[in-house]
This record gives sequence, C-alpha cells and structure tokens, in this order.
Amino acid sequence: MTTTAPPAPRQRRRDPRRHYPMWFYLPAGVVYGTLFIVPTIASFYFAFTRWNMTGAEFIGLENFALFFSEPYLFQGLVNTFVYGVLTSGLKVVLGLLLAVFLTSQIIARGYLRSVVFFPTLVSVVGVGITFTVLMDPEEGLINRALAAVGIAGPGWLTDPDLALFSVALVDVWKGVGLATLIYIAGVVAIPQEYFEAARVDGATAFQNLRYITLPLLRPATATVIVLSLIGGLRSFDLIWAMTQGGPGFTSDVVASVIFKQYQAGFWGLSSAGNVVLFLLVAALMVPLYWKLNRKEVEQ
Repeated sequence: MTTTAPPAPRQRRRDPRRHYPMWFYLPAGVVYGTLFIVPTIASFYFAFTRWNMTGAEFIGLENFALFFSEPYLFQGLVNTFVYGVLTSGLKVVLGLLLAVFLTSQIIARGYLRSVVFFPTLVSVVGVGITFTVLMDPEEGLINRALAAVGIAGPGWLTDPDLALFSVALVDVWKGVGLATLIYIAGVVAIPQEYFEAARVDGATAFQNLRYITLPLLRPATATVIVLSLIGGLRSFDLIWAMTQGGPGFTSDVVASVIFKQYQAGFWGLSSAGNVVLFLLVAALMVPLYWKLNRKEVEQ
C-alpha cells in the first residue's frame, strides 16, 4: 500500500500590478494633512467664532450674517465671476491657437515655446508691480508708446471701467503659457495617421483643425478650463499687487474683500469669508468637472 505525500502548500505569487504598501503614502499624507486638511478644518471652526491671538469665543452664524451684509460684497461677487470667466476663456482660446502654431513646422519652435512659457515662472507680485509701472497713465511705457503714434492712452488702472479688465489681461499674459503647454502635449499625442488620412482626402488645414484637432483635444480643453477657472475665481495676489481693489471698490473680488476684513482685525469674519469662497468655488467646479469628464467618456 503506497501513500502519497500531501501536496506542498502553494506559494502565493506576488502580483506585479499590486500597489505599493500603504505606508509608502504616509509622508505625502502627513504633508497634505498638515498643510491642507488641518488648516481647512481650523478655518471652518474659526468661522463660527470671534477670535484673536489670545482666544476664541463661539458666536454661531453671526460672522456669516455680517459677511453677507458687507455693502460691497455683491460687487465683489460680480467682479469675481467676470474676472474668472474672462481670464479662463482667453486662456483657452489663446492657449489653443498658440499650441497649434507652436506645433507646426516653424523656425525656432523650441525657443518660441520657451518665450511663451516664461511668464508662468515669474513671481505674481513682480509681474503686478512691473505692469503697474508700465500702465501708469502719465509716465507708463504703454501710454507713451500710444502717444508716439497719436493715440491718447487711457488710465488702465485708474479708470473704474478699465481697472479690472486691465488686471485680467495681465493675468492672461502670465498664465497662458501653462494653457499652451497643456495643449501642446495634447496636440503631440494625436496620432499622425489621422492627419495623413485627411491629407489623402484633400482636407484643408482648417478642416484638420475642426474635425481632428479640436475633438481630440477635449481632455486638454477640460483641464485648461478647470485649472484656469479655479485660479480666476480664487485670484487675489495679482489684483492686490496692481490695484488693491481700486479705484474705490471697482476691482474688488471676494478674496480682496476677505483680506480687507482681515486687515481691519475681523479675523473671524474673514474666516467666514474664506469658508464662503471655498464652498462657492466647490459648488461651481465640482459639477463642471463632472460634466466635462462625462462628455469625454461619452465621446
């Protein structure tokens, strides 16, 4: 009678596709929690208090009631939406056109790409101060150049009707490089077989752009829209460096209204304003992001 040995236990093969151990994520999680989650929770808490460096007193919704009774808040909200839509729209259009141009067969293509992207690397405050000098209505280089050809330059930052739009144009000049870079990556990723087939069919350059490039750039367009619109709605530093919300309150946005409350010593009130701005941006961007991504999937 023969006996068979029990089968050896099977060794579990490690799946090469298995994710890294969870503790690999610990350093990034600690940094993210310290710099984002903890300050966010603290902002929500202090929004319901009257606080300073010595302590905090819980006052409920009083800060939110005071914030929404701010006389210039409505103007700041309107300016915020105008600024965000204008800057994001121009970045999408100009970024797309520049990307198509900079991926064509032109001389010094690499150098021109660097020139377009360079403003993105410059400090926002430095850009604001520089253009404040350039846009000076009396001594600014822009108005002097216009005067040399017989055109009376406007008060770019002193005219209440132009101040916000002038800052928006500077914002576009600084940020269009990033949009262009995203679009360039999208254009380069398009398989050349599509263009070769279109060339055989006798398609023009405009038809290539309309029926091949634009449809296949939908993911890049969604990314540019989301990033630029979030940046525009939260914009503060460039506006503060150039106009500080002036002249008067004509170029104030929600972020500058919040900062002025902080300057006045109303720290709990400014915390409530930050919570409102956070919820406002989230309420707008989450549905937009979901809609843009759903369209990409459907395509």
